[in-house]
Amino acid sequence: MDERVRYSEADLQEFKKLILDKIAKAESDLNMINESFLNDQNNGTDDTSPTFKAFEEGAETLSKEQNAILAGRQEKFIRDLKHALIRIENKTYGICRVTGKLIPKERLMAVPHATLSIEAKNMQR
Repeated sequence: MDERVRYSEADLQEFKKLILDKIAKAESDLNMINESFLNDQNNGTDDTSPTFKAFEEGAETLSKEQNAILAGRQEKFIRDLKHALIRIENKTYGICRVTGKLIPKERLMAVPHATLSIEAKNMQR
C-alpha cells in the first residue's frame, strides 16, 4: 500500500487535466440532453387516429422524464468533478475521507471524483 501523505504536484496536474477534460465532455453531453429535452418536435400526428396520438404523447412524456433524470445525473457528475478540482487546489485530492490513506492512482484515473478507497467502499456494505 502506498504510504505517501498526498499526491505530488505533477500527479495533481495530471488529475486536473483529466478532470477538466471530463467536465468539458460532461457539459457537452448535458447541453445535448437539454436540447433534446427542449426540442418540441411535432411529428405531424394531428391528422392520425386519437389512439396513436395518445400513445405518442405518453412516449413523449416518458422520454422527457428520462431526459430530466439523465440531466440531473449529469449535473451531479459535473458538480462532483468540480469538487474534485477544489480538492486538487487544497492538496487533499486522492485522500480517502474515511481511511485517510491515498486512493490508488488507477482508481482515480477511472473515477476521478472518488473520495473513498475501495477499502472504505467495502466497509460501507
